[in-house]
Amino acid sequence: MSVESFDPGSQVVTVTPAALEHFRRQLVSQVGKSVRLSVKKSGCTGFMYVIDMVEQGAESDLHYHLDEQVELLVDRDSLAVLSGTEIDLVNEGINRQIRFINPNVKDQCGCGESFSVS
Repeated sequence: MSVESFDPGSQVVTVTPAALEHFRRQLVSQVGKSVRLSVKKSGCTGFMYVIDMVEQGAESDLHYHLDEQVELLVDRDSLAVLSGTEIDLVNEGINRQIRFINPNVKDQCGCGESFSVS
């Protein structure tokens, strides 16, 4: 296990202030203590993002303390797909959603649920 401080310039995954605030609110109302990000094979184009609120992650996860309340765990096995990704919370009309801005994505399915990487 590795523990690292939040440094936006060196993070594998970055989190915008809007997404960080969203995670703070989620962790208050959830059982979990950390936000865990991974990918899994899914859909018509290859992968989908998975965000879980967890008590503790896998031993191999990278740990980033975003602030005193939020810790981001990144699945080490997903690093090749996630490297350079920014997590944001966006408003679209009356809906809010987490958006992943991932420079590795080369194609997405029509519904936006799965993606492939270069």
